Amino acid sequence: MRVLQLCNKAPYPANDGSSIAIYNMAQGLLANQVELHLLTINTKKHFKSIKETPKDFVKKSNYQAVFKNTNTSFFGLIRNLFSPKSYFESRFYFPEFETALIKKLQETSFDVIQLEGLFMVCYIETIRKNSNAKIVLRAHNIEHLIWERHISAEKNPLKKAYLSLQKARLKNSEIRAFKNVDGIIPITSVDEKWIKRAVPNSLCKTILTGINLSDYSTQKDPNFIKNSVFFFGSMDWLPNQQAVYWFLHNCWELTLKEVPECNFIIAGRNIPRHIKQLQNKQIIIKENIAEAKEIYSNYNIMLVPLQSGSGLRIKIVEGLAHGKAIVSTDLGAEGIPIQSNENIFLVNEPKVFVDKITNLLSDDVLLSKIEAGARSFAEEHLDNQKITKELVTFYEGLV
Repeated sequence: MRVLQLCNKAPYPANDGSSIAIYNMAQGLLANQVELHLLTINTKKHFKSIKETPKDFVKKSNYQAVFKNTNTSFFGLIRNLFSPKSYFESRFYFPEFETALIKKLQETSFDVIQLEGLFMVCYIETIRKNSNAKIVLRAHNIEHLIWERHISAEKNPLKKAYLSLQKARLKNSEIRAFKNVDGIIPITSVDEKWIKRAVPNSLCKTILTGINLSDYSTQKDPNFIKNSVFFFGSMDWLPNQQAVYWFLHNCWELTLKEVPECNFIIAGRNIPRHIKQLQNKQIIIKENIAEAKEIYSNYNIMLVPLQSGSGLRIKIVEGLAHGKAIVSTDLGAEGIPIQSNENIFLVNEPKVFVDKITNLLSDDVLLSKIEAGARSFAEEHLDNQKITKELVTFYEGLV
């Protein structure tokens, strides 16, 4: 089978949720003997030099990247008011990438073209004109729902009105895309249910994002800090910023009353200034971590207090693989078939959220139980090669 993987972000280094999802998918396809061609936009915001990408992966995946500055701009926002398309989507269409795509389609015949996320659907028309391949949309999340949940908390009336317009356009684009592709690969069963309600005749198959378990260690660093909790994620994503503030405003003081020596580590990429300014003796900022395992091996309880967002939280997948005790909201672990109190704690009320943290920090037996349960769940449900084999079987039926 020959698959073309179209991406709106270069996948390596795999240092945020979407790039991990893309890179692991590519690795899984290769492990299942798929002839893979990966064509990606390499954005200014998330620029990744091909020199950093393993040469073996570049060769095996027929890797090709096209640079584009997709950053938002004031004039771009204004111009988009007169367009029927969402600004979130239109930023990713540009002639240089279309030219590279057409050349690829003319040189190679594909069985399946896999679009990594909604923002690549702007190339569907180009694909249809130049290829007979089946087009599959891998829905990393339901994009407009992320903004719907964010807008509900927005207080600036002008910003709220603009975002509401964009969200409505994005929803229309999303539903239109679901109707125009040959298959849809949601990352969670929750997203699949939403898609089937919106487009009842759509052909869907939920495929979780898998991981290569051998890359994830449960070993703790010699300098491991027991009295610590951490949040780890891309901090230019609004739901992650909201999660940090929710914890600080609702849980942090209560946690310190129970465990006065506790440290809260905020780790991730592109941390905005307003969060960096929160740093003090017990709130520690760790930005642009070279190796994610540094966070998992040095700090104790993983927090995922998300209040908005959609799709699968890749950092939870990694946390489970590292055997971390995780305290999350239901939304944070949405789409993962996991058992609260066995592999993770799922709570939504601030007081209970704090209780679970302090219980884990004070009870080593409970901590070990949840850590072992997390790793066991990852071994049973998140093995990348097994998960991607399900996708290949789905593709074989599709073509």
